[in-house]
Amino acid sequence: MKKITLFLLLFTSAISIAQEKEEQHPQDINKKHEVKLNVLGALAFEWIDVSYEYLINDESSFGVGVLVGFDKNEDVDEYRKFSLTPFYRRYFSSKFARGFFVEGFGMLHSYKNNNYDYYIDGYGNYNSSYNGDTKTEFAVGISVGGKFISKKGFTTEIYLGLGRNLGGDNSSLEAVGRGGISLGYRF
Repeated sequence: MKKITLFLLLFTSAISIAQEKEEQHPQDINKKHEVKLNVLGALAFEWIDVSYEYLINDESSFGVGVLVGFDKNEDVDEYRKFSLTPFYRRYFSSKFARGFFVEGFGMLHSYKNNNYDYYIDGYGNYNSSYNGDTKTEFAVGISVGGKFISKKGFTTEIYLGLGRNLGGDNSSLEAVGRGGISLGYRF
């Protein structure tokens, strides 16, 4: 009888300990807003890329990012001049809106179209023409990433995604990239 009583006591204790709720951190209590700056874009590409995110619940959020490009050089990054990017994120962590996420996004963006047309005329002369007009298009895509939050509410996130332009002509970009390392604050 003592063994059965001891077993029941241990079983009841184990169940009650296992059912303790996870401690809530100060950054999770009544904080639904985040503002962020993509520092990778600012340092590597001369872009100012800021975003706002509203936390719907512990598993999802939506937000919008605005990017403005200032680079005047004929570099790899000179094509991006402006983008407005609404997004929806789904988090896959047991903690409140952090950890691994998948994001669906739409991107209204303008870019400098650098097309060079090369041809040989009827007399064997080699000619080229430059078409450097600015285009505005809309793309949809998906990103993956991770978000980390300090106890004081400071956030760091790393993400990378790819989207496809809808419409456009033969001289348009077919794909757009989205990515960065962002620092921000949850309030």
